[in-house]
Amino acid sequence: MTKDGKQIRVGADIGGTFTDVAMEVGDAMHSAKVLTNYTAPEQGIVDGVRLVAERAGVALDQIDTLIHGTTLATNALIERRGARTAFITTKGFRDVIEMRTENRFEQYDLDIVLPAPLVPRNERFVLDERIDAHGNVLKEIDEAELDALVERVLAGGFESIAVGLIHSYVNGAHERRVRDALLARRPDLFVSISSEVSPQMREFQRFNTVCANAYVKPLMASYLRRLTDSLKAAGTTCPVFMIHSGGGIISVESAIEFPVRLLESGPAGGAIFAAHIARQHGLERVLSYDMGGTTAKICLIDNQVPKTAKTFEVARTYRFKKGSGMPISIPVIEMVEIGAGGGSIAAVDAMRQIRVGPHSAGSEPGPACYGRGGDRPTVTDADLLLGKLAAEGFAGGSMTLDTDAATGAIERDLARPLDIDGTTAAFGLCEVVDENMSNAARMHAVENGMELADYTMIAFGGAAPLHAGRLCEKLGISELLVPPGAGVGSAIGFLRAPFGFESVRSAFLRLSAFDAGKVNAVLKELAEEATAFVRSGAPDAVPSLECTAYMRYAGQGWEVPVEVDVRDYAAGEVEVFRKGFEEVYEQLFGRLIDKLDIEIVSWSLRASSEAYPAPRVPRVEAKRRLEAAETRQMFEARTAGFVAATVVARSELAPGDCVAGPAVITENETTTIITDGQEAIFQADGCLLVRSKA
Repeated sequence: MTKDGKQIRVGADIGGTFTDVAMEVGDAMHSAKVLTNYTAPEQGIVDGVRLVAERAGVALDQIDTLIHGTTLATNALIERRGARTAFITTKGFRDVIEMRTENRFEQYDLDIVLPAPLVPRNERFVLDERIDAHGNVLKEIDEAELDALVERVLAGGFESIAVGLIHSYVNGAHERRVRDALLARRPDLFVSISSEVSPQMREFQRFNTVCANAYVKPLMASYLRRLTDSLKAAGTTCPVFMIHSGGGIISVESAIEFPVRLLESGPAGGAIFAAHIARQHGLERVLSYDMGGTTAKICLIDNQVPKTAKTFEVARTYRFKKGSGMPISIPVIEMVEIGAGGGSIAAVDAMRQIRVGPHSAGSEPGPACYGRGGDRPTVTDADLLLGKLAAEGFAGGSMTLDTDAATGAIERDLARPLDIDGTTAAFGLCEVVDENMSNAARMHAVENGMELADYTMIAFGGAAPLHAGRLCEKLGISELLVPPGAGVGSAIGFLRAPFGFESVRSAFLRLSAFDAGKVNAVLKELAEEATAFVRSGAPDAVPSLECTAYMRYAGQGWEVPVEVDVRDYAAGEVEVFRKGFEEVYEQLFGRLIDKLDIEIVSWSLRASSEAYPAPRVPRVEAKRRLEAAETRQMFEARTAGFVAATVVARSELAPGDCVAGPAVITENETTTIITDGQEAIFQADGCLLVRSKA
């Protein structure tokens, strides 16, 4: 805290290329970007915090709170860099994580490829026990068998153990006994049980989730402990909190116990950032577009709330194909993520077509233009050659880009194989990556029954403002907002997130046999669990509670989310649930099904501290049209040639200033490109409103 009582809060986001740090001192925001340190990622945060504190003129011991998000757990799963893990399950269910479901996401592909299970077959162990779907014990654990199993597992030298027994989401007693037996022999062993990690029905998803938690647990525990120790050694005394996949804040201790909750923590911060901007501007339908150095993330935000789900997939073997990845059953902000970032590598395939991603040059060695040893052409190299980026002042002035290296990489790997010039190759690279992102956005919208022409795009991340204008043209979106601090948007989003946690539980109930006592017991248990997580980080918080029941017609294979009030229900209130389900079902599918019973399959309850204030910002129309005091040559897609583009520093704009395209608006952490058919109007809160000239 400053001497005049201003709170100092820091958000830190580790990405595949850059580590972003945002520091809020009262109402003032300061930010910095440093290259991600793959060997010691915590060092990038320490370096970034030091740099931003120096810019803000504050001492490290004055920082009140640090909130962190990272994709390290996701990367460990994708790259298979986790701990050697054993899996203990019920006899007869050893191969569930390999057999998966019977769904074929690519019907006619004879060479279909599925992700290999995290735990190989010879490292899966079985226990002859059984609990039924109602939680009744059908076969008790034999203590002699359990002791022998523990001996075999410990003799294997595993770092981490996952325990997933059949129907443990209803009754986790047997899983707890297995964990206790393991820890009695090895107290330092990492053990994860599915009844705590993901107490939901569908054993494939639940078993896979507990295996993923166990797989990344030693890695994340080591990293988080190193991070807190490094920050203390640097001079900070503040508590460190983590952002989780559902968009709330939890303690480091909770994150160490359930690291699978961190899988989408970085992207979740970006969606929160976009939702905050949507509330300020009164926007009901927003497409959040976050493009960094390694990936691009797209999220739909309706009624100023990001779309959420209770399952998602990582490491898809087929781009955009549901079912081709590794399912994780945890609450998450729903988004599409593709390998299309500034560092995404381009190549020419066997059909003489330019392909971009999913592999990225990252920060080590980085794009060719970074001059750090990279020699493959990337999106950033193409942006530099097309005049979207200037060689000087990149990443807040910390780097000078090498134009000759970028030219050499693009000509060698793209232009010569295709027998075209370097400019055309660079333009083709950018068009391919923009088309990949627009296809992902269209598919995401179609899956959710939405029309993107009705949406406003909010773009952030180091690379998004460079491509957002062109993306809007492809998608037919007429308005785009680029917020202040867009280059470090996810880190700012961490500072806008509430302390929150979402508890999930499968508790099957048919409305024809409605049991108000069971409903009330489930809601009470979920509320107590979620509230405890919130108060571990915010002891004085009075959390608000939101509950979703996942319901379906009897015989259907999947559920729809239905919002329900968190309160005690009376025996005769079954119609409350029936009416809520029918309203949602009819809205989604256009008709109801007569004479079929309705089932509640599972429940999700979110507890949150008070939302960060978002005062409304009135829209400012154009008052002064700026003339081109400075220009540079930039490639314009619609004319397929270089044009003179106005260059304006964002810091020099005042509310109502209008910049007509083609134009380049520069700032420390990113650059916004205004195409020939667009204009940008500077808003009162510092946002750039980009819209069609027409």
